[in-house]
Amino acid sequence: MAAHIVWDWNGTLLHDIDAVVEATNLSFAEIGLPPITLEQYRELYCVPVPLFYKRIMGRLPTEEEWEVMDEVFHRHYRTRVEECGLAAGAAELLAARLTAGGTQSLCSLAPHTELVPLVRSYGIEHHFIRVDGRVGPSDSGKAEHMVRHLAALAGVAPSRTVVIGDAADDAVAASHVGAHAVLYTGGSHSRRSLERMGVPVVDSLEEAVHIAEELAA
Repeated sequence: MAAHIVWDWNGTLLHDIDAVVEATNLSFAEIGLPPITLEQYRELYCVPVPLFYKRIMGRLPTEEEWEVMDEVFHRHYRTRVEECGLAAGAAELLAARLTAGGTQSLCSLAPHTELVPLVRSYGIEHHFIRVDGRVGPSDSGKAEHMVRHLAALAGVAPSRTVVIGDAADDAVAASHVGAHAVLYTGGSHSRRSLERMGVPVVDSLEEAVHIAEELAA
């Protein structure tokens, strides 16, 4: 297989969008913001996350507001994430690529100390040559994180690397390191918002893998 695939976690391999929206609305309630629907979330969500809140509030949150919303979001999300399952076909795709000799890794903005045991709990950790979660503040994007991730993958050329994710920021991170990107509609963004990025947009992870191999060939 030509492609090295860098998978995103939340909203891509992990189908957690309902838990994310629920936790978001609980964090909004803490500072008096009205709840939003799944459709509104997908139209407005962006990274870094404070910019998402700016789209909701009409201004950037204050430092105090950000700390409250960030803490409340993660507290409620942690109580719900264990009820989430992998995206349709994800486990089978990961296993099939491993069997066929394909390489893949996982790069996520989820906290590293929480990501690793969660991935392990689904029995898929061995499918990846590397798993990197976020270390540091939660108000940044994925681009620099992707630089560090690829630098740690010996022998993996950016030109044959394809990032599969559910967010515009995944495409930005891929472009930042000279890699390709395929965006999946099952997570945090609407198809319309993903199509603005000018990269392939798909409705299934199986299609994403197929296009990834074509891009890297």
